[in-house]
Amino acid sequence: MIAGVDDAGRGCIIGPLVVAGVVIDENLVPNLVEVGVKDSKLLSSSERTKLSKIVREVAQQVFVKKVPPDEVDRYVTRGTKFRRLNYLEAVAMGSVVKELNADVYYVDASDVNPERFGNDVMKNSGKNVDIVSLHHADREYTVVSAASIIAKVERDNEIEELKKIYGDFGSGYSSDPKTRKFLTKWINEKNFYPEFSRKSWKTWEKLSLTLDKFQ
Repeated sequence: MIAGVDDAGRGCIIGPLVVAGVVIDENLVPNLVEVGVKDSKLLSSSERTKLSKIVREVAQQVFVKKVPPDEVDRYVTRGTKFRRLNYLEAVAMGSVVKELNADVYYVDASDVNPERFGNDVMKNSGKNVDIVSLHHADREYTVVSAASIIAKVERDNEIEELKKIYGDFGSGYSSDPKTRKFLTKWINEKNFYPEFSRKSWKTWEKLSLTLDKFQ
């Protein structure tokens, strides 16, 4: 049994960071390849939705961890150099690994030092397991691609739920003009940060929307 762990929403300013873990029988990997499972960034939204259902049918286990914006802010603003966003991902991935039962765990490393990242994941899982930590693991290992699809679909669903409440703010990423326009309008009208946004992101400074303090 092999496990893959990946995230979605690392760099967004709106919405959660989502980490997903998938456990499958190694013999079934070719089946996932055959139906088109690959890095979620290379797939359309409809393709991801379709494939996520297949992954859930094939997988022995699927576990999803959602990290809300305020928790992301706590790590980014209070962490030491190596204990910020990268470490938060290791903590979240560790909590996912803790829930999974596999012989080996493949994780997509966000740290510049993949070995350190893998050690942090294992430490935070509370388990002594075989972890393979690699940059771009979602491209190298199909089981990690499967996890990336689950994470992305789960995050997209969260974003759609927020839009039902607050209106269309685009993708939730700072690079999205629609997202920046939404944030500008929100601050100008309400004079406080949206609770569903990450207040520590430098986007606020770039938009000249920094408030005196987080509210």
